Amino acid sequence: MTQPHTPRPLSPLSSLIFASRWLQLPLYLGLILAQCVYVFLFAKELWHLVHDAPSMGEQQIMLIVLGLIDVVMISNLLVMVIVGGYETFVSRLGLEGHPDQPEWLSHVNASVLKVKLAMAIIGISSIHLLKTFIAAGTLNGLPFCPPELVATAASNVGAARCNALTTDGVLWQTIIHIVFILSAIGIAWTDKLMTHNSHKREHAGH
Repeated sequence: MTQPHTPRPLSPLSSLIFASRWLQLPLYLGLILAQCVYVFLFAKELWHLVHDAPSMGEQQIMLIVLGLIDVVMISNLLVMVIVGGYETFVSRLGLEGHPDQPEWLSHVNASVLKVKLAMAIIGISSIHLLKTFIAAGTLNGLPFCPPELVATAASNVGAARCNALTTDGVLWQTIIHIVFILSAIGIAWTDKLMTHNSHKREHAGH
């Protein structure tokens, strides 16, 4: 009968360095508070949609709905960072066998987390770009808003008397979105190469 492996005790310096991972705990707690703020923001925007829907145009309603989807996707990103990051870099959550354990958490590591975060960022960027494309129809028909009216115009496209967008702004937003996509492809490709090389070394060792 094999004896259970007993880990050797760590030196004081090693213990201190390893325990320093708990310094990340306040960061994850802060992200939980940020999640609460997004829940409040979602409820506020949803109330605005329901309360003012009779006086809104189709374009305004579509933009608010896209904003709600944007909040949900950012919230999903926060959950991935909080749960996956804590599990990977701080401590095990002990969710094995739990009925609500996320499917992706069972095989999460730093590389998988990076790829999932990159894909989530692309999704968020896509929502922002779609909102911009919807609002871009009024680019040439309205003057550009002064700074104090930019936020109001951005949230009331179709009813505003000025535009918060510029042609250069739309172009740069599209370029940045493409850069996000290329970055995600690069991260996924690098992860694939590293995994392939790791498997080759394991087979060579056997």
